[in-house]
Amino acid sequence: MIIIGIDPGYAIVGYGVLSYRNSKFTTLEYGAITTPAGMPFERRLEVIYDGMQELLQRHQPEALSIEQLFFTTNQKTAIAVAEARGVILLAAQKAGVEVFEYTPLQVKQAVVGYGKAIKQQVMEMTRILLGLEKVPKPDDTADALAIAICHGHSSGAIQRKRLLEQYK
Repeated sequence: MIIIGIDPGYAIVGYGVLSYRNSKFTTLEYGAITTPAGMPFERRLEVIYDGMQELLQRHQPEALSIEQLFFTTNQKTAIAVAEARGVILLAAQKAGVEVFEYTPLQVKQAVVGYGKAIKQQVMEMTRILLGLEKVPKPDDTADALAIAICHGHSSGAIQRKRLLEQYK
């Protein structure tokens, strides 16, 4: 299974593309789609959408895993990130890629085995699980890889649940 993990944002969209076969991960690509601060917001959304379309076309994933939004403070930032997330979801829909959402707690649990792990623990475990020499930068990229790992670890349970639902 090819999985694209996404850490949504409007300045930086971290992404990580993994192959998950026989309980093993292979890193195919990772990086970030970036937009400069002075760019009009509508243009930023277009750059994110175009970048996502290109990634989805190049890798043809079976799944896109994305972090659920969780904001407690800045509402203006939350709305802008939600809008960027919307164009990411639209790109996935147009490409026919199924979307799976995970909370930060689920990602930490899947990668580290502890839901209250700190960011550095998640990043280091991501590096180890993928056999990378160093933690990818920017942090959004490492987060996206962790989100993809989370889906890989969760996909078996998702498939089992779907099979059970078919026989009800």
